[in-house]
Amino acid sequence: MSSKGSVVLAYSGGLDTSCILVWLKEQGYDVIAYLANIGQKEDFEEARKKAMKLGAKKVFIEDVSKEFVEEFIWPAIQSSALYEDRYLLGTSLARPCIARKQVEIAQREGAKYVSHGATGKGNDQVRFELTCYSLAPQIKVRCCPRLGVGARS
Repeated sequence: MSSKGSVVLAYSGGLDTSCILVWLKEQGYDVIAYLANIGQKEDFEEARKKAMKLGAKKVFIEDVSKEFVEEFIWPAIQSSALYEDRYLLGTSLARPCIARKQVEIAQREGAKYVSHGATGKGNDQVRFELTCYSLAPQIKVRCCPRLGVGARS
C-alpha cells in the first residue's frame, strides 16, 4: 500500500498514543512521533525506543519546558487562573504548547497531518485541534474514531 503521507503524532509512550501510532500505520500513514518535554519526569529514551519499535519513521523529542513556563504557566499564575478556584491548569495549558511545536515539526517535515491521543471524554482534543488549525489550517488532524462518543449538539 502506498503512503497517504506523513502525520506527526503527539506521542507520550502510553497506551492511547501507542495504539494510535499502530492504527495510523494500518491506515497507510508514515508516522513521525513527537514527544514534548514540558518538565515532567519521564524516560524519553524508552518512549523513543517504543515508538520506533511500533513503526514510527522518526521520533522528535523537543524540550518546550522554557516556553511552557514563560508563555503559558507564568501568565496563568499572574492572572490567578484556576479551575474551580482551586486547581492549576497545567494540563489544559500544556496542550496548546505541545500542539504549537507539533505544527512546527509538521511544517519542517512536510507533513500534511497531525494526530494526538486525546480521548473524547474531555476538552484536550479541542485544545490540540484548535491550536493546530489556527496555526496551520492546511494541516489536517487525523485521529482514530472514538467509539461510543457521539457528536456534540
